[in-house]
Amino acid sequence: MLTFHNVCSVPSSFQLTGIPGLESLHIWLSIPFGSMYLVAVVGNITILAVVRVERSLHQPMYFFLCMLAVIDLVLSTSTMPKLLGIFWFGAGDIGLDACLTQMFLIHCFATVESGIFLAMAFDRYVAICDPLRHTTVLTHTMVGRLGLAALLRGILYIGPLPMMIRLQLPLYKARVIMHSYCEHMAVVTLACGDSRINNVYGLSIGFLVLILDSMAIATSYVMIFRAVMGLATPEARLKTLGTCGSHICAILIFYVPIAVSSLIHRFGHQVPPPIHTLLANFYLLIPPILNPIVYAVRTKQIRERLLQILKIQTKIRLQLSFFTMVGPNGNESSATYFVLIGLPGLEEAQFWLAFPLCSLYLIAVLGNLTIIYIVRTEHSLHEPMYIFLCMLSGLDILISTSSMPKMMAIFWFNSTTIQFDACLLQMFAIHSLSGMESTVLLAMAFDRYVAICHPLRHATVLTLPRVAKIGMAAVVRGAALMAPLPVFIKQLPFCRSNILSHSYCLHQDVMKLACADIHVNVIYGLIVIISAIGLDSVLISLSYLLILKTVLGLTREAQTKAFGTCVSHVCAVFIFYVPFIGLSMVHRFGKRQDSLLPIIMANTYLLVPPVLNPIVYGVKTKEIRQRILHLFHVTPLTSDR
Repeated sequence: MLTFHNVCSVPSSFQLTGIPGLESLHIWLSIPFGSMYLVAVVGNITILAVVRVERSLHQPMYFFLCMLAVIDLVLSTSTMPKLLGIFWFGAGDIGLDACLTQMFLIHCFATVESGIFLAMAFDRYVAICDPLRHTTVLTHTMVGRLGLAALLRGILYIGPLPMMIRLQLPLYKARVIMHSYCEHMAVVTLACGDSRINNVYGLSIGFLVLILDSMAIATSYVMIFRAVMGLATPEARLKTLGTCGSHICAILIFYVPIAVSSLIHRFGHQVPPPIHTLLANFYLLIPPILNPIVYAVRTKQIRERLLQILKIQTKIRLQLSFFTMVGPNGNESSATYFVLIGLPGLEEAQFWLAFPLCSLYLIAVLGNLTIIYIVRTEHSLHEPMYIFLCMLSGLDILISTSSMPKMMAIFWFNSTTIQFDACLLQMFAIHSLSGMESTVLLAMAFDRYVAICHPLRHATVLTLPRVAKIGMAAVVRGAALMAPLPVFIKQLPFCRSNILSHSYCLHQDVMKLACADIHVNVIYGLIVIISAIGLDSVLISLSYLLILKTVLGLTREAQTKAFGTCVSHVCAVFIFYVPFIGLSMVHRFGKRQDSLLPIIMANTYLLVPPVLNPIVYGVKTKEIRQRILHLFHVTPLTSDR
């Protein structure tokens, strides 16, 4: 039942709010949360299956990893189905006993997971500091007992929490929990009685689990480090420390979010509720997602078994190969697949470089989706400039998605092969979408020209149907200009190495591998660059010259305001054209084949604009900035755009 003022009652159920303050976004938030939950479940079940069927993995470290996978499945499943029910159906009601059960499962298995991490640290300590005794100390029986001890410790530590709430705090001043799941402190704060015992006991458990376990793990790694430093060669040191890399990553993934969430609960009174709740959900969802990825990528046996399951032949094809099928004349061939490379010379660092790249990709996708959502829901933004911005965001998502998933597969799983037709499709997508983006930037320049030089005609010239036609023209133009490229490549015979010099398929990169005359490809590529990028940049420059001429005739205040409406577009133009032109120049005139510069510039050209465009427009556009702050219930400071 609902309560009012200071009236206390015995509730039969509580009401979970989901993400407080972001109720209007629940249906959209369900997409990334549902996707992450699915990835977590599939990833951890895959780890369990691989360790079970691969006899070489029947070792203590991998048994502990299986325990970790089971715990992650329990933690994510104890919250995510209910959270998705809230997002999709508004099903926030949860019975008192169900709430206490959920609370017990979350805190108990988080404690068990900490115990497993401690056991894994002990395993690494024995394996490195006392390797001759490793098999006798950590027998299968001992591993089972350590896992059981971690489970019993979690039950004993957390068991009193729901009992104390049930017996000592029967009355509550409200039944609405401003959270997406039943967290101990979120429930206790609603109680009418004295909750000091609950607070003290909660802090004690936090100390016993977080502090003592982390100190014990840190101590084990200090001793491991001392032992490693005593090894004879740097190679032996690196190899030994490499066996600890996955465990260290998993520890940081687990302890950092839980520590941040706990500190915010205790001391973060100024943190907005949406941020607080999102962090609490990430603490339960991020470790189950990342742990399988970290161990699959860093553990050779698991990685090879996964590749075998996926029927990816990697050993010879990933290094030196000729993809030729010799024809009747003995000297012509046709391609069946290509080999993409990551970062030559940085192969050992690719696993770690993938994390910032993946983070940038997620930022790009979320940032551009946010721009599209805000423009769609804010009626004051239904103007040509913002509709063009939505087109730009959609293109940025497609451009980054056409290359980044494959790039992550290269960096994490060494999955470098790509079928010939898939390569041509990726090439067409990248080049055609880039042409479309250039056209949209030109349309935005035209919009600024009309708005500043002919403001009275702006509403009649750039009507919504005309804006839609311009967008359609951009799509048709990009597709028509780039469609001949894969057709020309399809006609070429290939008899050289099939190893491309990038992490994705570019026209100028693929055509260099052909063993025939490629003058047609070169000439058409130059024509496309001149007629698309070259012409568009000239027209954009011309539009801004006309804008500059008009603005200089205005008063100083009017000049500042007029220029302010163009700043975001000018930044977007530079963000797009500078990497594109730089990459084209390097490809046309660069001589060093082993240089990292073309590869870094190619990745920059596809990733930086999708990341920066939403940031530029979000910061520089007052309406979008205020709408974003409004979503998070932050009061913006008054400022001009």
